[in-house]
Amino acid sequence: MQVIAENRRARHDFFIEDTFEAGIVLEGSEVKSLRDHQVSIKEAYCMIEAGEAFVVGMRIAPYSKATIDVPDSIRKRKLLLHHQELKKLFGKTQRRGFTLIPLKVYFNKRGIAKLLVGLCRGKKTIDKRDELKRRDMDRERRRMAL
Repeated sequence: MQVIAENRRARHDFFIEDTFEAGIVLEGSEVKSLRDHQVSIKEAYCMIEAGEAFVVGMRIAPYSKATIDVPDSIRKRKLLLHHQELKKLFGKTQRRGFTLIPLKVYFNKRGIAKLLVGLCRGKKTIDKRDELKRRDMDRERRRMAL
């Protein structure tokens, strides 16, 4: 698995309840841009409308050597999920506080672009502080053990 982009901020801002692997519908020049690591998912989110999942805000830079028909870099892209997964995600996102956040973009063993989508619940400021405190204490404990 070759990781192209990772949304590290998502783990800080959200509790990740569950993850799903989804395919992405891309055009040829977008795949070449992905291979050049020209993608950002920092401000991206996923939504389900009309029984289909989409990723919004994922920026794929235009491929520099593309000759014709360069797609918009921030367009809405369709995600490929199983019907059962779509129904499950739709039901959970209708509940208060749950959202779908892209966590990673990568190529699988077969060279197909995939997006790891997390079903997330937002953290409050106190939760973030507690996590930072716990992480610092663990780091100190490991230093003392050495």
